Amino acid sequence: MKEAAWYFDPISPYVYLQLPDLDRLPADIAVRPVPVLLAALLTHSGTKGPAEIPAKRLHTYRQCAWLARGRNLPFRMPPQHPFNPLPVLRLLCSLGPTLAQARIASRFVFERGGDPSTPGGLKELGTELGVSDPETAATAPAAKDHLRANTAEAVSRGVWGVPTFEVGGELFWGADSFPMMLDYLRHPDLFGTPDMKQLERVPIGAART
Repeated sequence: MKEAAWYFDPISPYVYLQLPDLDRLPADIAVRPVPVLLAALLTHSGTKGPAEIPAKRLHTYRQCAWLARGRNLPFRMPPQHPFNPLPVLRLLCSLGPTLAQARIASRFVFERGGDPSTPGGLKELGTELGVSDPETAATAPAAKDHLRANTAEAVSRGVWGVPTFEVGGELFWGADSFPMMLDYLRHPDLFGTPDMKQLERVPIGAART
């Protein structure tokens, strides 16, 4: 059995859009869901999320709604976005989580249009996850430490966004990279060919300061 770490933050609609693809993974792949704070990854890499760029925000939402329709997925934005994902991330960390729990959280946000950053939303999600007191679970020091450790692990592996799969030391970022990962799983030498290796040696011709 080979492990694939799946770094995710329920704040991202692309995490939700990738959920159906997880059922297409080979039987010998075990997914380890790793909740991480996307904002910390963006800060570390010096970039912004799509929803933080005014001209890109509406385009992103429209694209996600369009992609969901093409995949026959219900899609409903939460009442505010971006929202503070720390409560839901810490709640998930208090649970493990399992892949099923990660699915429930992501669907709560973008299938149901829920907001887990509010006390009422977190309580509703907690009920779906079988947690009687989600606020206490989400504020426990162990849950906070778990999230920090997860995010530090992602940074150490070079993860810059979500959703990202890490398997065999290779990163596959975004819902649209899933076919490439499947190809890599079928052909582990995919990135070892001469044409792929030469991409590692392309020099930088100009850089912004």
